[in-house]
Amino acid sequence: MIKKPFRFAIQSFSARSAKEWRERAQKTEALGYSALHLADHILGPGEAIAPTFHPIQELAAVPAMAMAAEATSTLRIGSRVFCVDYRQPAVLAKEAATLDLLSDGRLELGLGAGWLKNEYSAIGIDFEPASLRIDRLAEVITLIKSHCRAEPLSLSGRHVHAKGYQGVPASVQKPHPPIMIGGGSRKILELAAREAQVVSFNFNNRSGVLGTDGIMTATAEATATKVKWVTAAAGDRLQAMEFEIGAYFVDVGDQADSTCKNMASAFGLEYHQMKSHPHGIFGTIESVCEELERRREIYGINYVTIGDDAMEDFAPVVRRLAGG
Repeated sequence: MIKKPFRFAIQSFSARSAKEWRERAQKTEALGYSALHLADHILGPGEAIAPTFHPIQELAAVPAMAMAAEATSTLRIGSRVFCVDYRQPAVLAKEAATLDLLSDGRLELGLGAGWLKNEYSAIGIDFEPASLRIDRLAEVITLIKSHCRAEPLSLSGRHVHAKGYQGVPASVQKPHPPIMIGGGSRKILELAAREAQVVSFNFNNRSGVLGTDGIMTATAEATATKVKWVTAAAGDRLQAMEFEIGAYFVDVGDQADSTCKNMASAFGLEYHQMKSHPHGIFGTIESVCEELERRREIYGINYVTIGDDAMEDFAPVVRRLAGG
């Protein structure tokens, strides 16, 4: 696989004002990150989200993405990732094409099959088996691609129905904005290999909550297996694809080793497992750069997303590696 240049993105969940959000987008751009992502969650504080250990997302993804695009000039915008069950598919397709148009072609369209069971229940959506959710995602992808090409729509699948009209607006990026598909199961990663421009490796959140089970599905060994699944399923598409991962556990600095040891203990991992965990980054600027280059060599991962709480500490890594 051709070694792709490094790219780095920030993922953010909240802002207390328009000014704060605008400044965060501008800082993300100024520090050299290529994209600003939101997640796609709905629940505020309360009994529904508490047992899932998921962070609260204050902002709705679509308007926040639009505002971030307006506040910047080169920063790409995205959601990592839109849960396709939360929107009527034709509406999501039109929103995506519109975001790409109004951002002058800066949309990265992250799509996923959903996993946060308590959120489904809290907002009154049936949490169907993973196989059905992934099949629905596949049909939504077909619709979005057709809409972005401004094709007359005539789709009548098991989950998606759109016919008798042309998809407008067309997207600026041709034939459609780059699609990121994320997940941790074999079925969704093989779908990503067939359909996405960016494959996002994640936990297998089969338990419906964040915790040790998910972390154990994304160790170094597990990630190597996932890469094999994608490589086998991608065929000739492989060379044009990027591999992305979320760094959920980050400490760049003098205390990084202590942080790593504490996290290993909390998650029931050995120190070396936490240190090499593909979703963790611990060390000095120099050692982190070396580790990311090692991971790119082993897994092909060139695209890393960092939480906004670490954006400034991690910025020297971006300056050294971005584009290289």
